[in-house]
Amino acid sequence: MDSDSNIRTYPDIGELAFGKKGRLIVSIFMYIELYLVATGFLILEGDNLQNLFPNMEFEVGQGLTIGGKQGFIIIVSLIILPTVWLDNLSLLSYVSASGVLASGITLGSIIWTGAFEGIGFQQKGTLVNWDGMLTAISLYAFCYCAHPVFPTLYTSMKKKHQFSNVLVVCFILCTITYASTAIFGYLMFGPQIQSLVTLNLPASKISSKVAIYTTLVNPITKYALIVTPIVNAIKTRFPCCYNPGFLSIFIGTNLLISTVFVALAIPFFGSLMSLVGALLSITASVILPCLCYLKISGIYRRFNGQLVGICLIIIVGVCLVIFGTYASVLDIIGNL
Repeated sequence: MDSDSNIRTYPDIGELAFGKKGRLIVSIFMYIELYLVATGFLILEGDNLQNLFPNMEFEVGQGLTIGGKQGFIIIVSLIILPTVWLDNLSLLSYVSASGVLASGITLGSIIWTGAFEGIGFQQKGTLVNWDGMLTAISLYAFCYCAHPVFPTLYTSMKKKHQFSNVLVVCFILCTITYASTAIFGYLMFGPQIQSLVTLNLPASKISSKVAIYTTLVNPITKYALIVTPIVNAIKTRFPCCYNPGFLSIFIGTNLLISTVFVALAIPFFGSLMSLVGALLSITASVILPCLCYLKISGIYRRFNGQLVGICLIIIVGVCLVIFGTYASVLDIIGNL
């Protein structure tokens, strides 16, 4: 983006590197990834609310009953709907910032539950579980897959020179939060830990309820930020629309409705996020940036250590995509 001021989005980078085909390939991986991440948010909401209210059912009309998890997904989507109508990323950043606070509260509540609610940190298990290694790597990739949103965030910042500092702070905070949750969660529940640690927490405890309720805040505050690049991309297909505001609302609403249907059809959070991480996150956040950098910088024309290093990263990424996707698809089929 520093080399060309006309670059505004991630697909623009693909086009600068490889032309129209580059834009198309980057767009496909980027938007499908963002779409499925948004879908995962809804599944997460349904899982946690069902944990809080395990016997809840919703009666819709005469003789028609919707299960608790499905009903909660629909209710949460209605709560999220007004945020999708916002067309200002600066405003969305303030909404999303509350999710950072929620993550800290959730982690603190989990540790409190283990330390003071009788669960403890005595569980033990296998140091390395090779059977789950591909799934773990795919989930790690998913946890750090925000790259497609970076160009959009960069262009929306008032002080763009601080962007690198923002990334450093964000990745450090994310790593601390992820590692702490993983370590304390495993020490609390061992091999029985579920894909969402909040599902293991005893719902009757106050600290558990705090953790679960604050976990519910994150998807609600971040959903709109995730789908905004998709909305903007679709809007560019209708440049002559007389009412851009209505178009944004229409597109955002229909995107939300479609993710609800997908969340109801594939309600497996861990498996879906593992698939996203393996197939899409590694491609969009590792392989494609390396390829675009090689082409734009011209490094591929001369043999040196940097070229070898980047090529090795690409090769490892391709292997993880192939084997990680295979393992994730088998997992989803098994759950179905």
